[in-house]
Order: sequence, then C-alpha cells, then structure tokens
Amino acid sequence: MLDSFLFILILGPFIAAALCYIVRIPHIRSLVVLTTGCLLAVTSVLLFLNGPFSHTPPPILGVPTHWWVLWADDVLLLTMLYYGFKRRHLFSKILVIFQIVCLDYFELFMVDHDKVFPPFVADNLSLVMVLVISIVGSLICVFAIPYMNKHEAHQKLEKSRQPLFFTFLVVIIGAMNGLVLSNNIIFMYMFFEVTTLGSFMLISHDQTETALRNSVRALWMNCLAGAAFIVAMIWAYITQNTVDAQKLIAAGHMGGIMLTPLALLCFAGMVKAAQLPFQSWLLGAMVAPTPTSALLHSSTMVKAGVYIALRFAPGYAGTFLSQCLTACGAFTFLAASAMAVSQSNGKKVLAYSTIGNLGLIFACAGINTPEAITAAILLIIFHAFSKALLFLCVGDIEQHIGSRDIEVMRGLYARMPRTALIAVLGIVTMMLPPFGVLLSKWMAIEAASKHLFVIVLLAVGSALMVVYWSRWAGVLLSAPYEPRVEPEQQDVLTRLPLLVLAGGAVVLGLCAPFLYSELVVPFLPAPPFTIQAGIFENPTGAFVLYPIILVLALGFVCAVYAAGRARRARFSGPYLSGAQTADTESFEGPMRKPVAVSSGIYCFESIFGEERLTVWFNICGGILLALLIGGAV
Repeated sequence: MLDSFLFILILGPFIAAALCYIVRIPHIRSLVVLTTGCLLAVTSVLLFLNGPFSHTPPPILGVPTHWWVLWADDVLLLTMLYYGFKRRHLFSKILVIFQIVCLDYFELFMVDHDKVFPPFVADNLSLVMVLVISIVGSLICVFAIPYMNKHEAHQKLEKSRQPLFFTFLVVIIGAMNGLVLSNNIIFMYMFFEVTTLGSFMLISHDQTETALRNSVRALWMNCLAGAAFIVAMIWAYITQNTVDAQKLIAAGHMGGIMLTPLALLCFAGMVKAAQLPFQSWLLGAMVAPTPTSALLHSSTMVKAGVYIALRFAPGYAGTFLSQCLTACGAFTFLAASAMAVSQSNGKKVLAYSTIGNLGLIFACAGINTPEAITAAILLIIFHAFSKALLFLCVGDIEQHIGSRDIEVMRGLYARMPRTALIAVLGIVTMMLPPFGVLLSKWMAIEAASKHLFVIVLLAVGSALMVVYWSRWAGVLLSAPYEPRVEPEQQDVLTRLPLLVLAGGAVVLGLCAPFLYSELVVPFLPAPPFTIQAGIFENPTGAFVLYPIILVLALGFVCAVYAAGRARRARFSGPYLSGAQTADTESFEGPMRKPVAVSSGIYCFESIFGEERLTVWFNICGGILLALLIGGAV
C-alpha cells in the first residue's frame, strides 16, 4: 500500500506532467490536471491516516533507486546548465558545473551505497507538509485551467504555451512531496533542485524581457542554495559517515565542526525561502501568471526552505547558529512587513507578506523550543490556505479589472461582490483572532519571551502587517457604491478553488485546538521537554476560542448587511466647493478644464518606500547571514 501511495504522490505528478506536455488537446490536458489533483488530495489524506512510516521501495526495473536518482540529478543539472548557456549567465553556469562535479564525485567515489536504511521516512511534520502541498497545490492547478485560457487570450498568442506551463506546475508538487518524505539526503537534494528548475521555467513562461530577466535571477540564486546544500551534504557525510537524515536528527545537539553543514543547510533554506538579502528572486517571480505565484508562495518552493530548517532543528538547538537563525528570521519579518506598507501592487504586498511570514518560521526554528516549533508548524498550515486564497483572488480580480493595483480595487464589492468578500475573508484570516495565522504569531511571540530583541522585532512587524492588511480590506469594501450590483459571472473551476480555500481557512481556524493536539504535539520532543501551558493546554482553550469566532462571524454578517443598505442609499459625490461639473466625478480646474476626482490612502512612501529601505535592509540581512555561516565555522 505504501508503494502505491508514494508512487501517486511523488511519481504520479511527473507522469501527469509528461502527459500535459505530450497531449496538445486542451480538454484532455484539463482532465489530466483535474484527475491528478483529485488523486493527490485523496492519497495525501490516506497517507496521513496511515500514520508515520519508514519505507524502502523495491528496485525499479532491477536497478537500485539511488542510481535512478543519480541519473536524474545529472539530467536535471545538465538541463539547468543548458539554460545557463542559453541565457548567457556566467554565474549560473559556474554554480551548476560546481554542483555536477561535486555530486558525481560524491556519489561515485565517496558514498557507501551498501549501507541499508529506508530512503523514505515520514513523521507528523512530513505528513502535514504532504497534506498542504497536495491539497493546496491541486486547487491552484485547477484554478489555473480557466485562468491560463484567459491569460493567453489576452496575450493573443498564436501558439499556446500551456503544455509547458502545466508540465512544471504539476512537477513542482511531486518534487515537494518527494522532498518532505525523503530520508536520504541525496534524494532530498535532487527534489530540492527540481523545484529550482520548475520555478525558473514557470517564471519565464511569458517570454517577455522582464520575465526572462527575473527567471535568470531566480535560477542563479536558487543554484547558490543548491551549491550550499551539496557542500553541506558532503561535509555531513565526512563527519558523520551517513546520508541518513534520521541518524543526523537522532544525534541531537551537534557542536564543533558539524555545525558548519547545518549552517549551510539553513543558508540553502533561507535562499530558497527568499529571505533577506535574497528576496528579489521571489519579488521578481510576480511577473509570472498568478497560479505560479500562488504555488510558489503558499504550498511549495519557499516552504521547502523552512522545512529544511525545521527538519534539522534538533541538530543546532541551543547553539550560536540557533541564535543567528532567530535574529535573521525576526529581522526579515520586520523588514518585509515595513516594505509592504508602502506597496499598492497587490501581488507585491502578498510577496512581502510571504517573505515576512517565512522569516517568522525561521525565527521559530531558531528559538527551537517546543512552543516555537509548534508555532512554526501551525503557521505553515494556516499560511498556505490563506495566502493561496489571496493570490488566486488577486489573479481573478486582475483579469476582470485589468489591474492588480489596490487603489484601483476601491469599491470592488460593487463590481465583484463574491470575489471581494472572499478576498476580505482571506485578509481577515491573516490578521484577526481567532484565525490560525494570528494565533501562530501569538504563540511565536510567547516562545520568544526570553529574547527581548526578538520580541520587539516580532511585535513591530506584526503591527505593520495589520496596517497593510486593514488598508487593503477597507479599500475592497469602500465607496463608490453602485445603485445595483449585478451577479458576478465566474467559471466553476475558478469559483470552486476559491470557495474550498476560503472554507478551509475558516475551518482550520475552528479546528485549531484539534490541529494542535493531534498534529503538532506528537511531533514535539518527549517529556521533560513539554510545552508550557497556553490557550490550547487548558480545558478552557476551546471555550475561549469559539465565542470569539461567533462574535467575528456576527460582525462579518453585520458588515455585509450594512454594505447592502448603503447601496440603496442616495449617492452623493464629494463636496468640491461648488466647483464640481455636472457628472459630479470631476471639478473645474485651470482654464475651466475638468479634472477627475481621485482619492487614495497615504502609503508612507517617504518612510517605508521600497527604494529607500531595500539597500539598507539587504546590507543588514547580509551581515546577519554572514554571521550565521561564520559563527558555525
């Protein structure tokens, strides 16, 4: 049974990707994507119910699995080298050649393949990750079917590029499942680099100059992460004589020379998760079609980085490396939150929010107490649903109004009531109690109670996040109101993922105590390393949580009712001192020319401007990363 589950979750997406590329009939390709999504979602649930496991798959066609992985690695890296030459980017070529040489020498002349250990092992952390990847990722793929049809119609392409797009969209899901289930670090590395190639191909999909430039940036930065990963893998083998991740984790606290490979693994994870000063590759990925952004930000790619840090957290607990990781994550959380305040591009706000939340997860991994690990795992779950929902909402809104600018979304409830309400619900789940993202941040701040510097960074960053989330929600529900709101027309494959993700975000908030006790607590260390008493560790935890949810739901209903009444009221334009024209939407300006009335929210550009802060934040982030690596050497 496990062989079947692993085949569907890991190899199934690769087979589906091949079919998407080969089959050029749109309806059949859509059927393949839908079928694959359903299989992945159902199988991930069944695997979770099966519980933790360790598994050694049988040889494929009589050839041991590790040889297939070596050949796949070489094909993968040679493909990346080809694109490095095609894009004429020297640094990418150097990094890929370095990886090819190191990997082949390591596998052919250093590793003892006769040592027997299960290459696939899953605990609760792995199983939770598989659930998030398979369910959220599949919903994004379903949303992409009608979205890409409209996207290419807008571009007026003579030849569709959807086969290649869906190929890599599905491949990344399989690679992420393989990464989180791998116990052999060589397997983990291979899947880690598949996500690099997949993100490069998806970012460059539109083939514009901007898309190609940003895809090359994503390629070399993630190749840098891959190079750090392979050096860490070789160093760990030299010092511990194993590529078995479970043995490295079971060894517990590692000091001295073993901290260096752990620091390199954390560095690789931070680059993959676009932490400062490497955030530019993820911000540049916003030029890609929205399903790409949603997939990379919510359930795959960047989550690979935080998974690596959490997976090897027992190895650096209580060390200087752990303290540096905490400082790096907390600083990124604050910096990203600050730069998001001045943004009016909806996708950029979401990108900075993702970078900030990932920084918070790294900070929790660095704090490395049961409370902090609890907050990190819960944040991964809740963030995936809410962030995927918001990205898909922005994509749908952009295709209807032709802009992703938040100010242009003013009064969107009058034009797209269903999508506007779902988007507001997504924002609410990101910033208000008792939804999971805020509860996770609350737990993270509690876990950092002994670190004053970290608490200050997290508290200020959280306050800044409230600023930009509340601004966006207010714009969506603000005037102007129309006398009559027409029903919103929406494709069923667009509506279904939005409703499922919205429902999932709300239900997960309702089930927060259950998630804590059933998913997270079993992953935590055994006594005496028990978690301190908190809202979920006492009989009144759920009693406190559910009344807050009820009050919030009533407030949401009242807000919608008030908005409906406002539509029936007589609309009056802004008072312009008697200078307004007949249409009340403009006033007489110089030379008696009409000037359109416009309003906007002050975004503190002079204080939180991206151009003003990026250089200084990158310098600080680079110093902290150098401290992280240098302190472990």
